[in-house]
Amino acid sequence: MSLNASRSAHSYSPVLSTEVRTALATHHPVVALESTIIAHGLPRPRNLRVAEELEGLVRSAGAVPATIAVLDGRARIGLDKVQLERVAADPAMRKLGHRDLAPALAAGASGATTVSATAFLAAHAGLRVFATGGLGGVHRDWTDTQDESADLRLLARTRITVVCAGVKSILDVPATLQRLETLGVGVLGYGTDRFPGFYLNSSGEPVDWTVRTPEEVAEVMRAQDALGGPGSALIVANPVSMADQLDPALHDRVLAEALDACRERGIAGQAVTPFLLDRLMRGTGGASLEANLAAVRGNVSLAARISGAWAADAQDTTSRRNPAAGQ
Repeated sequence: MSLNASRSAHSYSPVLSTEVRTALATHHPVVALESTIIAHGLPRPRNLRVAEELEGLVRSAGAVPATIAVLDGRARIGLDKVQLERVAADPAMRKLGHRDLAPALAAGASGATTVSATAFLAAHAGLRVFATGGLGGVHRDWTDTQDESADLRLLARTRITVVCAGVKSILDVPATLQRLETLGVGVLGYGTDRFPGFYLNSSGEPVDWTVRTPEEVAEVMRAQDALGGPGSALIVANPVSMADQLDPALHDRVLAEALDACRERGIAGQAVTPFLLDRLMRGTGGASLEANLAAVRGNVSLAARISGAWAADAQDTTSRRNPAAGQ
């Protein structure tokens, strides 16, 4: 990797699209979207169609989509048509977590952002709501491997509301929930008292708090801000519908077989997750991918509604402070 040390510091600041910048300035709802699902999570050309569909779902709910990626060493928040097509089509697009952002910017590299990188860049730019599929978490056999997703620590110090379908079911869900509690990351079940299971409607694990409307989520966000304290995230755990979930028995059987294969082959570290997800997709005949997409669609739509409730309060506050602004 060749680093260009001559670039000025300001050139590393995120570049907001005109639409996103205007929306933030006028307290219009905005939803951050990750780009890893586009570049690495779906086959071409379906990945571009899904990316356009997700942005369309945000717009249909009255919000502005802000898909995030790094292109030629610049963090982009809000992609135009050409940029979105590039992320979907370029096989050399790297996968960038939060720790990869600085070297990627310095090297002028291009990459799709994961949950940790997207959350960091979105919060840095002033976005408050982020929609994704499932979070990373504590891996199985953690006591031996100490393998834990960077998502968790990043969310513990980033003030953003993340709408997701729980954590990937290949992980240790109970241990992940315990870790989130230790890190002080709030978890709300949206319309449920059970933590979602990503591909499944429920992981069987309880959540302490349930909300039922976007306005209730926005109220928790306001209380979070009023209390101050550590700038941690708020997770809104939104389950995939029973009709769209992966068959639980099929899920459990294929996952057990995949875990056995993983141990037999000695696969470890960052190779575990893609191996297990690929086995699930092939072992379920693609049904796991469809359940994943159903969850993402639901999360994106809900995130747009939450962003709308959050923005409405900000607009009301502005109007009260400056009556002329509401005219």
